[in-house]
Amino acid sequence: MKYLIPLLLALSFLSHAQSQSVETVPLQKVSLLPSPFKHAQDTNLNYLLELDADRLLAPYRQQAGIESPEPSYGNWEGDGLGGHIGGHYLSGLALTYAATGNEEIHQRLQYMLNSLAEVQKANGNGYLGGIPGGEAMWEEIQAGNIDADLFVLNDKWVPWYNLDKVYAGLRDVYRYTDNEKALDMLLALTDWTIELVSELSDEQIQQMLVSEHGGLNIVFADLYEITGEEKYLHLARQFSHQQILQPLSQHKDQLDGLHANTQIPKVVGFERVHGVAGDEAYGEAAEYFWRNVVKKRTVAIGGNSVREHFHDSDDFSDMIEDVEGPETCNSYNMLKLSRLLYQRGAETRYIDYYERTLYNHILSSQHPQSGGLVYFTPMRPNHYRVYSAVHDAMWCCVGSGIESHAKYGRMIYASDEQSLYVNLFIPSRLQWQERGLDLTMNTRFPDDDSVTITFNQKTDVALKLRYPRWVEGGQISLSINGEAQEVTASPGEYIELQRDWQTDDKVQLQLPMQLSLEQMPDKSDYYAVLFGPIVLAAKTDPMPGEQLNFVADDSRMGHIAQGEQCPLESVPMFVADSPDFLDKIKPVPGEPLTFEVNDLLQPAQNGSTRLIPFFRLHDSRYMLYWPYSPEEKVEQFRAAQSSLSEERQQLEELTVDSLIPGEQQPEADHYFKGEETRAGVNNGDHWRDASGWFSYEMKNPEGQARVLRLTYFGGDSDRRFDVLVNGEQLTSVHLKGEQGAKLFSREYELPEELHDESTLTVRFEAHEGSIAGGIYGVRLLRHAVE
Repeated sequence: MKYLIPLLLALSFLSHAQSQSVETVPLQKVSLLPSPFKHAQDTNLNYLLELDADRLLAPYRQQAGIESPEPSYGNWEGDGLGGHIGGHYLSGLALTYAATGNEEIHQRLQYMLNSLAEVQKANGNGYLGGIPGGEAMWEEIQAGNIDADLFVLNDKWVPWYNLDKVYAGLRDVYRYTDNEKALDMLLALTDWTIELVSELSDEQIQQMLVSEHGGLNIVFADLYEITGEEKYLHLARQFSHQQILQPLSQHKDQLDGLHANTQIPKVVGFERVHGVAGDEAYGEAAEYFWRNVVKKRTVAIGGNSVREHFHDSDDFSDMIEDVEGPETCNSYNMLKLSRLLYQRGAETRYIDYYERTLYNHILSSQHPQSGGLVYFTPMRPNHYRVYSAVHDAMWCCVGSGIESHAKYGRMIYASDEQSLYVNLFIPSRLQWQERGLDLTMNTRFPDDDSVTITFNQKTDVALKLRYPRWVEGGQISLSINGEAQEVTASPGEYIELQRDWQTDDKVQLQLPMQLSLEQMPDKSDYYAVLFGPIVLAAKTDPMPGEQLNFVADDSRMGHIAQGEQCPLESVPMFVADSPDFLDKIKPVPGEPLTFEVNDLLQPAQNGSTRLIPFFRLHDSRYMLYWPYSPEEKVEQFRAAQSSLSEERQQLEELTVDSLIPGEQQPEADHYFKGEETRAGVNNGDHWRDASGWFSYEMKNPEGQARVLRLTYFGGDSDRRFDVLVNGEQLTSVHLKGEQGAKLFSREYELPEELHDESTLTVRFEAHEGSIAGGIYGVRLLRHAVE
């Protein structure tokens, strides 16, 4: 190892960093045995190898002036975010090699690293990125010319976020393969960053951080830990976004309306700074954020957000109504945060969340045959998911996905100086010769509740077995070599076994699972069904004979399942006298984790409706959250749903294209541009305005758009602006504040000469001394709403 942590820094860890009190066992020491997780790991390995390294390298080579043997991938890689998957790819390869030792993966990793080293050498200054036009943009930044918006920095699509993936990839290659070359490259890239911002004020750097930037503070804190050099800790603090840090550290919830996955990596970085330097405000912010998101904003599968944003924690109606449910990247990053917080002191609440999310969101987000990856997991009843095609989809959730399915071994075990903690019940072998540990965990969990841990060599380690909260108190069974043992621990604690273990000693656990209901967090009448930690769902076929495409195309918005939305008033409901109806959910004999719910459903379904683990449900519409009503209120519930959905359905049927200004990904998908523009949230509704101008490129592929519908806020007063379409003025707007504190919409007919245009650029220009907007919705319609 090139760098050793200096003595003073090590002592600092002992005095400040409670996060070092327990460590998860290194991934390299854990081998998965046959299970759904092993299958997912192997499937992901094949997905990694199918990706073309030269196409991923093409953006870097192009920006460095090196000829590429293959063109860049398209989709997000070819649309302004060139190189972001390449960074994730480094991490995915490093993680997979650590987990499997696969030599072909190692060779691919070496090729990627050597090729990127050539690019960095050609750049000559330590820089390494594939951002189109990056050199000129970074020169502007260095000179202090900073124009930052939510996902745009100096007219580039989240360039720091893009570069963050390269930082993390190099760090992971070093961390998981001990590759000194990767560390040298990472240090050179980070020193380039230090030079880039050396003349910027703290205020200018914070201005830059308004734009999504991933978790740069994570890697900079890691480099401080690796090298002990204060300049990297200083950089980690500089790149910690104070607008988010300050309210969180004071336990203030100001998350409503924020882009969720912009914030989560920042908070992971807060905890990392706390871990290496003991900054208490950073640690307070991280813990409060985790508790807020998990307790108030998370659905049964462990995911969060609608259309990528944190919505009002007291109103989950959008979670039911929208098809853009929890984003997989969010859970990927929440698991990172949970792991770091767990290491402070081995509190099992972090493992409870980790286990729930791992089984029900992460594992479910990979297609078990193709390895395709999921972006949004709709909670909307009777909707479905789409999966990536390996050479077509280059979304963020592809990048995080090729990492997630490589690190299932990372949280199974943890250790301190005296103890080994068993956290997750995943078949695996732990071989850690430096600690004198060699043991095997065999189980068919969750299909079976029996777990056997066998010691393959002698050791005197204290074994700490997690007593899951989903097992009722007093119900767990424990034996050693067939002899029953008394269990005094309670759910949520560890069962500690201290003895001199002999070769072939066996510890056996029985973990009886129970059915439970979990209500939507806002306490509305929607319920998910769980068996132990496993979320159950049902395949549905509300439109027999329909042909759904479960594989996403290569379009900018191909990650959204855009098929027809089934009316909410017609979905099957749980109908019973009270929500205490678990006795009507019947296990299917001989089929583990399978239950029938026919006696509960209205309307009655043809054939048997079965609940199965959501992680095994693919290529189908599904029910995960079920509406519940007592018999006497069923018609009232359906009538209310019908009146709400009729107008929405009519509007959706008329819509050619739409977006909500101020929401990050929709704006990126519609090529937002602007000057002197702002975005925000008003009572949960996103908006954008400008004292200059802003624009979007709306899609009209079949030439059907005839009307532009704009949504405003009735309280905006004395705002004058022009609306232009493809450079020609469509209308001039004067908002007078006469509509009251509510949203309202106006429709404008498009001139005939625009009817056949496949792209309509809608631009809002403020009159001198006034403001354009706020605009709360932009929608192209086939004709006016009647």
